[in-house]
Order: sequence, then C-alpha cells, then structure tokens
Amino acid sequence: MSVKQQKRIRRHKKIRMKIYGTHERPRLCIFRSNQHVYAQLVDDNKGKVLASVSDRDLKAKLASAKGCEVAKEVGKLIAKKAKELKVEKIIFDRGGFLYHGRIKALAEGAREEGIKF
Repeated sequence: MSVKQQKRIRRHKKIRMKIYGTHERPRLCIFRSNQHVYAQLVDDNKGKVLASVSDRDLKAKLASAKGCEVAKEVGKLIAKKAKELKVEKIIFDRGGFLYHGRIKALAEGAREEGIKF
C-alpha cells in the first residue's frame, strides 16, 4: 500500500471515530478512485446501506462530462434517492479525502437537491 493511501486511511479512521449515522440521519459515505466516484447512504445502527449511487449509473447520460460535472450529478442522484427514503438531513463522510474537487462537487450537488448537512 502506498504512503498516500495509508495517510488517507488514517484520516478516514479519525473521521469515523467522530461521526455516526442513524436511520433518521444516515451517513453519506464517499469513495473516489482515479476514474470513478461512489456514494452510499449508511445506517450505522443496523449496519445497512440504504442507497448507493456511482458515476457508472450515469455513463449513458453523461458520456462527454468529466470530473466535477459527473460528481455533481452523482450528488444530485444520491440526494433524490435520500428524498425517496424521506431523509432530509445527513452526516457527510468524506472518506479521508480532502474537501476539494470532486468531493466538494458531489456535496454541492446534494445540497442543490435540498439535503442538509
């Protein structure tokens, strides 16, 4: 494992000690790879994933879009799924990644759909 990955995992562990998702206010967990962005709504009480979205779900819709544009659409889609589950507030888990670029765009997309952090 590279030093960069080890640092991210260490940051993520620190974050996870402080935040906890419930059914009323689930945790929005984000993972970013070099090519893709994934988002999940997690209920930590039951240990269940309530909803999940990735940019792979949007490939046909956003064939020409790249990076932050795709992440913003993923944020909007996870927010719509949260609304279907009647969730208005979430806890944002950036997964050890810096709040910048695609992570920030995903959060802004979710906020545009009316989800409160």
